[in-house]
Amino acid sequence: MSMTCGQKRFSLLTPLEFTLKGDNEQRINDPPLNKIQTNMSVIARPASTKISAPLRVGFAGTPEFSALALEAILAAGFEVVLVLTQPDRPSGRGLKLTPSAVKQCALTHKIIVAQPRSLRLEGKYPDEVRSAQVALELAQLDVLVVAAYGLILPSWVLTTPRYGCLNIHASLLPRWRGAAPIQRAIEAGDTQTGVTIMQMDEGLDTGAMLLVEPLTITDTETAATLHDKLAEQGARLIVAALQALPLGTLTAQPQPVEGSTYAAKLDKAEAALDFTQPAEQLARRIRAFNPAPGATLQLPAIDEPVKAWNAVAIAATDKQAQPGTVVGVGPEGLDLATAQGVLRLTELQRAGGKRQSAAAFIQGWAGAPKA
Repeated sequence: MSMTCGQKRFSLLTPLEFTLKGDNEQRINDPPLNKIQTNMSVIARPASTKISAPLRVGFAGTPEFSALALEAILAAGFEVVLVLTQPDRPSGRGLKLTPSAVKQCALTHKIIVAQPRSLRLEGKYPDEVRSAQVALELAQLDVLVVAAYGLILPSWVLTTPRYGCLNIHASLLPRWRGAAPIQRAIEAGDTQTGVTIMQMDEGLDTGAMLLVEPLTITDTETAATLHDKLAEQGARLIVAALQALPLGTLTAQPQPVEGSTYAAKLDKAEAALDFTQPAEQLARRIRAFNPAPGATLQLPAIDEPVKAWNAVAIAATDKQAQPGTVVGVGPEGLDLATAQGVLRLTELQRAGGKRQSAAAFIQGWAGAPKA
């Protein structure tokens, strides 16, 4: 997925600073706490209410999925006055502190950025939360768009914008509520997913649906390819939602009571392939975990786990071998027995090495069985 925002690296900023791109960084000093005007008792107005003035939009997001939406909102001509994003994180081999994709985009467009580590007023970082609260109050937002932000929004955030918070969620709710809807949809063998634009409430992805659009999941879809499709779809739909918001034409529909599933956050412990599972299920997991956290397996004469990037399930032609046994090697792939069928690995990578076709990998594998 290509990014249109600048990729310049920026100096480390503390979470209490709100910054603008350029040689001269603008900082907003915290006002005295007794000057903070809260909006805790205000209930967010429904999205269908008409707005006469241009929208003042805030944006909360962190990764590239979010940055594409922010860029689309800006390209559509909306005024984004504040961005919330995660603090800079160590990245790369040198573990250099690196701003999020959303922060880079915001600074390129000279938008004020806030990076609190939490938004809980009674949490571990009260000073950072109060600074963020000040920024939100000063921004006088009509709406806050949220996309893969990474922090839970408490009620005081949800009710601060005049018309509440709109979330870009990468699934057809209520299926796959939670942190990893893209990966879990592929892993489960779903043939369809999509994007839901949701009016946020205090539940976990339980808010009313404003816009819903489906998307087909192909047989070869990986988390990477599906991510890019959904990011583009979400960017387009959030622009449509913001354009409809002043007209009062958005209709909020409650989520169906039936069909809710939870998309648990991915865990590195899930990376190791379990060959007592069917080949089809393992092939889906490999695609779902591509590119991260990656699916791994142990092979004879190789000490470190090997990463499997792509695979297909094929029918077993001979008597089923012990799950995990290499039953075939050849130019088409590396075949391993599973509880049901054969898993053919077509692209692999040794620790510290490069991604290779199975044929190239087998040539350099001293322990490879003879074809």
